[in-house]
Amino acid sequence: MNYFIDVILPIPLQKAFTYHITEAEADFIKTGMRVAVPFGKNKIYTALAYKIHNNPPTAYEPKTIHQILDDTPIITELQLKHWEWIANYYMCSLGEVMRASLPNALILESETIISRNENITVNDVELKDDEFLIFEALQYQSSLKIQDVISILDKKRVLPVIKGMVEKNILHLHEELYEKYRPKLVRYVKLDDAFKSETKLQELLDILSRALKQREVVLSLFTLQAQNNKPIKVSELTKASGASTAIVKALIEKSILEEYHIQTDRVQYKGEDNSEVKALSEVQNEALIAIESNFQDKSVTLLHGVTSSGKTEIYVNLIKKQLEQGKQVLYLLPEIALTTQLVERLQNYFGEQVSVFHSRYSSNERVEVWNNLLTQKSKAQIVIGARSALLLPFSDLGLIIVDEEHEQSFKQFDPAPRYHARDAAIVLANYHKAKILLGSATPSLESYFNAINGKYGLVELTTRYNNVLMPDIELVDLADKYKRKRMKGHFSDRLIEEMTVALDDGQQIILFQNRRGFSPIVECVTCGHSPQCPNCDVSLTYHQFRNQLRCHYCGYNSAMMNNCEACGNASLDTKGFGTEQIEEEVKVLFPDHKVARMDLDTTRGKFGFEKLINNFEQGEIDVLVGTQMLTKGLDFRNVKLVGIMNADNLLNFPDFRAHERSYQLMSQVAGRAGRTDLRGKVLIQTYNPHHNILQQVSVNAYKEMFKEQMNDRYNYHYPPIYRLIKITFKHKDYNKVNLASDWFAKSLRQVFKANVLGPEFPPISRIRNLYNKNILVKIPQNQSLNKTKEAIMKIHNSFNAVKDFRPVRVILNIDNY
Repeated sequence: MNYFIDVILPIPLQKAFTYHITEAEADFIKTGMRVAVPFGKNKIYTALAYKIHNNPPTAYEPKTIHQILDDTPIITELQLKHWEWIANYYMCSLGEVMRASLPNALILESETIISRNENITVNDVELKDDEFLIFEALQYQSSLKIQDVISILDKKRVLPVIKGMVEKNILHLHEELYEKYRPKLVRYVKLDDAFKSETKLQELLDILSRALKQREVVLSLFTLQAQNNKPIKVSELTKASGASTAIVKALIEKSILEEYHIQTDRVQYKGEDNSEVKALSEVQNEALIAIESNFQDKSVTLLHGVTSSGKTEIYVNLIKKQLEQGKQVLYLLPEIALTTQLVERLQNYFGEQVSVFHSRYSSNERVEVWNNLLTQKSKAQIVIGARSALLLPFSDLGLIIVDEEHEQSFKQFDPAPRYHARDAAIVLANYHKAKILLGSATPSLESYFNAINGKYGLVELTTRYNNVLMPDIELVDLADKYKRKRMKGHFSDRLIEEMTVALDDGQQIILFQNRRGFSPIVECVTCGHSPQCPNCDVSLTYHQFRNQLRCHYCGYNSAMMNNCEACGNASLDTKGFGTEQIEEEVKVLFPDHKVARMDLDTTRGKFGFEKLINNFEQGEIDVLVGTQMLTKGLDFRNVKLVGIMNADNLLNFPDFRAHERSYQLMSQVAGRAGRTDLRGKVLIQTYNPHHNILQQVSVNAYKEMFKEQMNDRYNYHYPPIYRLIKITFKHKDYNKVNLASDWFAKSLRQVFKANVLGPEFPPISRIRNLYNKNILVKIPQNQSLNKTKEAIMKIHNSFNAVKDFRPVRVILNIDNY
């Protein structure tokens, strides 16, 4: 009987690919193991075993697999089920979900190896110059990699040369798989068994009486072993003896010491013993009881608690109860910056049971968290992470907490799978029969709508912890201030006055500006020319720190010019302002105080957030200027004043969620003020102080905002009343994008009539030299989502069958919010 295996390849294929396997392999391989398989021309991929069966593929002749890479599966059954749901719901392939889920180090890479054909004699004279250089290099080395050939020839296009030599039968090509994950091995030493007895040890010390440093190392090792009966690291021994590693190496070479290695995790908890979980206030306790009561008949509960109401302590109590039952907990956060503060707090309570998983950790560190979860180690009972942590191999999940559930960061936009972590977490919790708690001070309209309609449980915390007063929010009219000449740079007299008072009182200040860089536009005063990005339809942002013009979409950068490119005059001026400019102005206004900036430019390193947050917490920074990274749940005890530099660029954004997002952003950043006994102050600078959203923020009127925004959503058919599917077309040719999107829109209108909007170019229509055009499909509540997707896929398949449209990239984005 023939055996076949369907595998998931980490590439966007709509179907699993089938390979031939032996009966012994069929008995050994389990779903979720990695196998190396050939695919295409000379390519080897790491694939995941999906199904084993006896049905040969009809469309192609199946190849055999290369090798089996695992002894046990590296993913769980429930995890695979969740992947299938993501692929099906978000209209992408299982391979794309696999690529997003597995840490890079688990996806083995193949590399082309070039070796000389030993069976033929080559006449050097007949070889071209480039061919001779490769041939000569292979006289001294048994094999070369493509990268080596690039270095030898000092050119990037080496494949035609190699291909020519393969055709002449001079070279052989083969693929070599290499594992990217390398366990961290720590060096340990012990005394060789020959010197374990007292007499032998004494003899050794006598021999070393002239080599005093070596003798000191042996004595130090003996002392360390007596103090604690644990393996001794080389680093500990050199520190205790004051000797260099060269002396230890000499003792190992003499076979006096024996060297060995122990595998260890890269991320380890180094804190003290666990602290006791804090006692809850009466209000928090009532909320906790209400959440547990809701969990009796609903798996999803929304905790709507104002900023600084003590939601984290409620989470901690819920986590503690899950751990007592031996369950795992997933704690999702929207921003890596938040994990810094939270990890410390949770480790104080739960010690080594806390693991962290997000993209700032190295690939090897992420593999270790993955393996700890897979083997159900105690150090991975609680996983804190950004949205990708959702795709880890949980085996016994009891609770998922989605903190700041309203955040846009939970939605993955590029590449596929374009999933929403909050929604995917609800499905994951359902598979594990776990509970899920959504927490926010400003819930998304979708979640609050589901809660008040009884789909989710709803618990509300309306007062801050210890009855601390909500901050006093004041709107500052910029138009009036400019008219009366009461502005210094971008600071109104009111903001300067409040900042002076706060700093004199030894309090800290947060200033929020939702643009990084110094200035978003550089303009010539003489001719009006503004430097544009060559790859995108957007002006370049000036970054003063590096004296550069940068594009925030594609990363293009150039040195700041002194003269205008168009007219040549030295009359360049900046318009608008970003965090860099605010930082500069604060330094001029308050030269005696320490100012720091928190944006993407200053937090690129692995510990970038940690250093800034720790310095601010310890009072080493007086004024922190930042982008929306500052708004998300950070807890600073000494912040009295928050300044929002310009509220209008949030409100005037071309998006149906602009007002909802503006309310959430301003309320969240306002919530950083006055989190202890002293009442905080928030100043919002705006040209339109009478705007409804600003008025609602100033009195913390979430429910009024919800009613007003829901009214618009009903009238204009937007989520949560209607669902959305956004279809984006991308190509470098403007006309092709137009033709393709028009054809697709006409086909959609035949099925969905008036519920198709577009095609329309977005505000920035060209990014990375590709034109973008969007179509929006609205799905009413009574319309089947699955049938809608099927209809769209039929049109998509017909679209791909048209030769002229095939180069146009089509991106399907489900629930585009």
